Amino acid sequence: MRIGLEGKIDAIKERRPELIAEAEKRIRKAAKVVAKLETKAPGSNKLHQKKRRLATLQNRLAALKADQEAGTVRICFGSKKLFHAQFDLQANGYADHEEWKADWSRARASQFFVLGSQDETAGCQSCQATLAQDGTLSLQLRLPNAMVTSGKYLNITGVCFAYGYAQIKAALATSQRIHTQTKDGKPTVKRIGTALSYRFVRDDKGWRIFVSVEVRPVEQVSRQELGAIGVDLNADHLAVAETDRFGNLIGTRRIDLITYGKTQDQAKALIGDAAVALAAQAQAAGKPIVLETLNFQKKKAELETTDPKQARLLSSFACNKVASSIKAAAFRAGVEIIEVNPAYTSVIGAVNYAQAKGISVHQGAAYAIARRGLGLSERLTVQMGLVPARNGGHVTFDLPARNRSKHVWSFWSKVRTKLKAAHVAHFRCGAHKTAPPPLPLASPGVCPIWNSTARSRGANRSQNCSGNVWPDVPF
Repeated sequence: MRIGLEGKIDAIKERRPELIAEAEKRIRKAAKVVAKLETKAPGSNKLHQKKRRLATLQNRLAALKADQEAGTVRICFGSKKLFHAQFDLQANGYADHEEWKADWSRARASQFFVLGSQDETAGCQSCQATLAQDGTLSLQLRLPNAMVTSGKYLNITGVCFAYGYAQIKAALATSQRIHTQTKDGKPTVKRIGTALSYRFVRDDKGWRIFVSVEVRPVEQVSRQELGAIGVDLNADHLAVAETDRFGNLIGTRRIDLITYGKTQDQAKALIGDAAVALAAQAQAAGKPIVLETLNFQKKKAELETTDPKQARLLSSFACNKVASSIKAAAFRAGVEIIEVNPAYTSVIGAVNYAQAKGISVHQGAAYAIARRGLGLSERLTVQMGLVPARNGGHVTFDLPARNRSKHVWSFWSKVRTKLKAAHVAHFRCGAHKTAPPPLPLASPGVCPIWNSTARSRGANRSQNCSGNVWPDVPF
């Protein structure tokens, strides 16, 4: 109990400075939005709601700073929702306060943790597992002194785990006794093995048992010499791009990952399935996975100026959970994870690869991430900025001059500024609401008249063969 409580306290203390910094950023953004609305739409309902939002953020920041200065840690076991249910019993389905308190006590006592140790029998002192003849596990749980009536131990038989069962049995097999001597020369027995920790959780269906064990690394099957698989994390999907060893694009895919409107368990299941599918692709190709070291706190701090639909997606998107799930799945599959700086990958993918490769801007970003993981060039490959838009059209802009005495990222910084201006102009003129332009004709034979000013490949080459041979040259 003490170890679990200290862990929660340390987590809150470590997380609170980040929450303060995030609240300050959101307040600055909200203040700018309020100032703009006071000029353009004074007295509007939107301005009223933004002011309420700004006041809420300011109160939250003041409370966080007060707790930080006083060293106060606020923890509610049993959930805040259930705790506040006592103030409106009828609306929450309770006849009286005693009925609510029974649920409250049951929720607070719904789980306990048994810490493992590698120098104990079967990796744990208070809960020891043994392998039965039928392949299941038998647990011997040591009871507290206050609960000892008929026996000191509680035996649980027929335990089997759906996931990680092989790792648990392998950890139990590592337990062994070594005969050594003390400094005084006295013989002693030392036990060495793998620690197994147990968590018992009670829900509506009964008791569940979770085992934590250190998994041994799997033999690595991925090699950078074969290429890489880049992944771009987005609020509603994962964009994936695979390259060969030269950095050429082999293929792209999209893995839908919409966590908005899902419960915590549903979102966790969706994230796990997406991570397993990605790890399976990397394992089959024998290539490492390249991820960005992203931090969505900055994007979440800009929710006040974001489209409401996108803001809802970002609020429900667990970036850290997705990244950790991908790393865990890759670890189990023996796939290497390469983390790169996310600077300007979206801009590089949109300008360099989206139109040229016929892929989306997110898949272009994934392609840029994969190339960065391989250490390949990021210089400009087009002569005109042409980036696809959401309605099927595109925006164009002139590219700035490249100063080769500076790092290439300084050039992409200027490109990003021009790209933002092009998107703003595209939005203000209403082009984002128009129908997409018609698709180009597949071949000149499908229409009666077709004129093209493009010259064939090799038109400027000198003719060094006979005229009747020239049409058969495979340019």
